[in-house]
Formats: sequence, structure tokens, C-alpha cells
Amino acid sequence: MEDSTTVVGWVVSGVAFWWTAFLLVRGLFPKLSYDFCNRAVSTMHAVAAVCLSCLSVDDWSCPVCPLAAASSPRQMKALAVTVSYMIYDAACCHLNGDVRLDNTVHHLVSIVGIGAGLAYRRCGTEMVASMFVTEISSPLLHLREILKEFGIKDTDLNLLVDILFAVTFSVARMGFGPYLTYVTVTADNPILIKAMATGLQLVSAYWFLRILRMVRYKLGKKRPAKVAGD
Repeated sequence: MEDSTTVVGWVVSGVAFWWTAFLLVRGLFPKLSYDFCNRAVSTMHAVAAVCLSCLSVDDWSCPVCPLAAASSPRQMKALAVTVSYMIYDAACCHLNGDVRLDNTVHHLVSIVGIGAGLAYRRCGTEMVASMFVTEISSPLLHLREILKEFGIKDTDLNLLVDILFAVTFSVARMGFGPYLTYVTVTADNPILIKAMATGLQLVSAYWFLRILRMVRYKLGKKRPAKVAGD
């Protein structure tokens, strides 16, 4: 079992890695925006988080078993990767002036929740499953904005990406998310872990409502205009 110094080292190294990746993307694409560079790094993290969460599953016949158990080394490393990214992203958004309440709550809940899991060395199964659920839709989220960066707006491609994002987010966060929150809260987990799981699900529900409004707006724009006299 890794000691606290080792885990802290993973997190510090992870923060340095994500900042280095951002600076490299910024250097490679100096004419593209700060937001584009951050989203490129965020996409890299999302892919890594989904892959690491899958690799951390011991038994695919029951991917969320065992509950409230000691975290495995693979789970600890996967969680360290994500909490280090969350620290980087929170700082990156702040430096860019992108300080929104929902995003701040999301970062705070994620950092405190995962940090608690690393400190307790428990709940690895639930947290790794949460990584998968929360990050599976992130590449599509960032692709929506990256397309706009390249001047691709109001096309069928934009609409397709919007719908794929909305479906993926809804199935993951509002389908599997509530179940994962329920098993986390009802298992013998520390109260802080239960509170953070509930907070993350509430943020997901808020974003889900915003996504529904976005889809209704986009579909409304695609409806053909009525001809006078029809």
C-alpha cells in the first residue's frame, strides 16, 4: 500500500504534467485561443480518465464491486491523475477569468471528494466508476467548442455533435449517475464521501437541465420557417 508521501507525489507530478501539456499546446498553436489550449488538455484528460477507469475494474461482471472497500493501487493512481487535473483546470479557468459558480462547485466537489478518497484509501470502486460516468461525455463537450474555434457554426455537424453530447451526458450522468450516487450513499462510506457524491449529482442535474434547453433551442433553429398563408 502506498504511503501518503507517494500519493502526494503523484498528485504534484500530475499537476506539473497537465500544466506542461497546456504550455506545449499553447506553444504549438500560438494563434489559437487560451480556451482552445485548455480544452485540448481537458480532452486528453477525459480520454485518459476513461481508459484508466476501465483498466481499474477487477471484475466486469460487477464493475461497481466491492463497495466501501480499500482502494487498489491502480485505482489510487487513476484518482491521482484526475485530482491533479482538477487542480490544474481550476487554476487554469481562474487565470482565464472563467469563474462561474457551477464550475467552481464542480471543481471543489471533485477535488475534495477525490482527495478524501485518496486520504482514506477507500471507496476506489465508487470513485473510479464516477470518473468514467463524468468523463465519458467530456470529449464531445470540448469538440463542440473546438468546432466553433475553427469557424464551424450552425451546421449539421454542429447539431450532430450537440445531440451526441446531450445523449451521452444524459445516459451517463442521469442514467448511471443516480444509481452510483445511491450505492455510494447507502454503503459504509465516510460522510464526506457521501456528501461529495450527492453534490456532484446535483451539479450534474443542473447541467442536464441546461443541456435540455440547449437542445430545444438548437432543434428549434433547424425547423423550416413557415410560409405565409400555410
